[in-house]
Amino acid sequence: MLFTSERRLDDGVLEREFTLGAIPGILWTPEAAPEPAPLILVGHPGDLRRMYPRVSARARHAAAAGYAAATLELPGSGDRPRSPSADRARADLRRAITAGEPVDEIVDRLVLPLVEQAVPEWRALLDAVLDVPGIGGPVGYSGGVIAIGVRLAAVEPRVKAALLFAGSYVPRRMFAEARQVTIPLQVLLQWDDEGNDRQLALDLFDAFGSREKTLHANMGGHTGVPAFEADDGNRFFDRHLK
Repeated sequence: MLFTSERRLDDGVLEREFTLGAIPGILWTPEAAPEPAPLILVGHPGDLRRMYPRVSARARHAAAAGYAAATLELPGSGDRPRSPSADRARADLRRAITAGEPVDEIVDRLVLPLVEQAVPEWRALLDAVLDVPGIGGPVGYSGGVIAIGVRLAAVEPRVKAALLFAGSYVPRRMFAEARQVTIPLQVLLQWDDEGNDRQLALDLFDAFGSREKTLHANMGGHTGVPAFEADDGNRFFDRHLK
């Protein structure tokens, strides 16, 4: 893990860009926090430059509550090498959704390779960040791609709670992994999300094996998550990480 830039933001949060091998990422640490500070991994759908305003706002909101936050560029996004097969699957998915055609096979082609590559990278990120002075866990995961969050929650014992954004498709074969997830969960679902399958998201929530799981369903499209959900997310992590 190599830090490449550092700046103090106007709210006192220290923002450091880094590379993990050749993968870019960002680490935010609060100005004043207990040591070691708990850590939240901030998931996103890819292309950190484009997503930066939203990802940074979420990370800084968490930092204001005393959490360190870290994120990593996804495979095939940003400056990372493109995946022609993923690009084809993404185009096929858009076409199938528009035409009202079955999408399960396309979702498998698009999401499963992403999960297989991304989850080991996020676990390596966890190894690196937990070695940074002042950060020691426990660890939470917040955001999407929800299939990446499902796999992390199932296989990574250091992740103690997850706030999952139900805004992307999950291969149905991953429902067996969802049944293995037992950590506390909070799931955000936009009821009118134009690019997601509401029933699939509800079925996934039902499949999770966690004894403590909460579904927050709000009216509106993909980007219409109410601002109060950020505060509620912090309260969720306060209950389980502090």
